[in-house]
Amino acid sequence: MTNTSRQPLRIGIVGCGNISMAYLRNAPLFRDVAIVACADVNPQAADQRAAQFGLRASSVDALMAAADVDLVLNLTIPAAHFDISMQALEAQKHVFTEKPLAVTAELGRRLVRDAAARGLLIGSAPDTFLGAAGRHARRLMEAGAIGRPVTGTAFMMGRGMEHWHPDPGFYYQPGAGPVMDMGPYYLTMLVNLIGPVRRVQAVATSGQKDRLITADGPKKGTRFSVGTPTSVLSLLEFQNGTTVTFGASWDVFRHSNHPIELHGTEGSLRLPDPDTFGGMVALSARGDGWKTTDTATLPYGAVNWPVEAPDRANYRMLGLADLARAITEKRQPRASGDLALHVLEIMEGILRAGETGNAQAIEGVLDQPAELREDEARSLLA
Repeated sequence: MTNTSRQPLRIGIVGCGNISMAYLRNAPLFRDVAIVACADVNPQAADQRAAQFGLRASSVDALMAAADVDLVLNLTIPAAHFDISMQALEAQKHVFTEKPLAVTAELGRRLVRDAAARGLLIGSAPDTFLGAAGRHARRLMEAGAIGRPVTGTAFMMGRGMEHWHPDPGFYYQPGAGPVMDMGPYYLTMLVNLIGPVRRVQAVATSGQKDRLITADGPKKGTRFSVGTPTSVLSLLEFQNGTTVTFGASWDVFRHSNHPIELHGTEGSLRLPDPDTFGGMVALSARGDGWKTTDTATLPYGAVNWPVEAPDRANYRMLGLADLARAITEKRQPRASGDLALHVLEIMEGILRAGETGNAQAIEGVLDQPAELREDEARSLLA
């Protein structure tokens, strides 16, 4: 099913958990998209979201068969991403999925191949790289503000999920962990700014064999086993020769590492947390002091989340709005399945390198995502 006119792309959500709130609240900000239905393995969750946002609650099978659904927004847990996305493609519907694209690169490749064979588009979170900070940093890079990129660092560090999530065990199993769960934000931003990766090396460890749930809920005070590395240090070699150290850990109480710093022949660039859409971008030209730009005045940079007490920019739906435009323009979306697959191959390579001690080549071929210009970004708004 394709959206060849400028009629809104009609979206059905599968998975009505916490992340669905961001998509549902943000959808009215964008033109050319309309969420019409929602489904969940727990019918009560679907009923709740439907009542909150004026949608049609549905079973998963009924949503897949619905004639008024053009695209399935897959917000299920990572282990279900492949099955739900493939079911949607087989129903001749476009797909946008939360990250990661799938729990293995092979499954991700199957999704990308199947979508292409059917003439459908598949996109994937994260779309944060299209936000105000990512766009501003990309413009600086394209203008040669730091010259030829040479090296850099990217760090995602914290204490994990058990202190806030009532049932966090799935975050610590294969297909998740800090690399697979949070890595997509950092790695997608790096690929957006530098280009594709050709080789990775890594060392992986786990700080604890089991972890204690301290978040409120029925499982508070219980422990669960850890099935995937929780601290990983990796070295990324990009196709253009840039090398970046990427660290991801859920074993850190406090640190002072900046999320992303890139250093080139003419200067250095500092980016905010790539899990958000805005924030401060700082540039140092040839060792001069940092000159900081607050991207809050740019599209998708204003602080808006959480609704009750906003402290960050969250415009999830931006990548999906670009996908809707891509359908009419007959092009690939920027937050594409190809990009998500490349990032998945990088993450799988990092984990394999950590397990084996051997460097891993990243075989896939990818073009750097097209830059999202400011006029294009504004044109996606309702």
